[in-house]
Amino acid sequence: MSEKIKDYLGVVGVIFLVFLMGATITCLSIYRDSIPKNSLRSFTVSEEGKVVAIPDVAMFSFNVTTQGGMDVSSLQEENTEKMNKAIEFLKDNDVEDKDIKTLSYNIEPRYEYVNNGQFISYPRTDREIVGYTVTQTVSVKARDFSKTGELLSGVVNNGANSVSSLSFDIDDKEAYEQEARAKAILAAKEKAKIIAGTGKFKIGRLISVQEYSSVPYFGGDRSFEAALSSKAPAPVIEAGSQDVTVNVTLTYEIK
Repeated sequence: MSEKIKDYLGVVGVIFLVFLMGATITCLSIYRDSIPKNSLRSFTVSEEGKVVAIPDVAMFSFNVTTQGGMDVSSLQEENTEKMNKAIEFLKDNDVEDKDIKTLSYNIEPRYEYVNNGQFISYPRTDREIVGYTVTQTVSVKARDFSKTGELLSGVVNNGANSVSSLSFDIDDKEAYEQEARAKAILAAKEKAKIIAGTGKFKIGRLISVQEYSSVPYFGGDRSFEAALSSKAPAPVIEAGSQDVTVNVTLTYEIK
């Protein structure tokens, strides 16, 4: 092999090696850029913020039910008079219009079942309509807790047949959540500093924030139908308190 050919092959080999190294560096660079910067050098901290929430709204519903014969108009008129009286009582006791809401209004037939001219009570297909029942349900928000018991018993004494579903709520839940969130984030930041100090590394940028909040539901389904149908004293209502919690998870880059 001549010296010229050897020199030519040597040059080609060098060029190939340079090209191969360049391609390798490019591939590594592309691979490096494809990996999330925080996937290998990050850490997370979680903390909880908690505040005590005191409800400021009591909620309940009541029914006015009127049962009678075939004259639906007279039943509706009687039912409306009773309901208007109960609502007037609420307004006289400082319940605002916006806090009184009709939930339902139903007119339903009443059936009796006939067997050889005798009315019987068990279900059969040979039934007859003997009258109608009119029922209206209204929900109420009471913002003055000192009057809640009086309102519960008062609507019954002014025409309602039953009172139920007493529960409690907070008008401005967001204010409690914001306070709990601030506490959680501050605690998480302090924990991150301690972890970084113990691990002897520096905290980089904040990569992500995750949050879970829990706002309590006050009360349950408390029915006062039996107790309030009499002239017994108005019950004392205590709303109590519960915790509003916010949990946060912060992810930081490690420098």
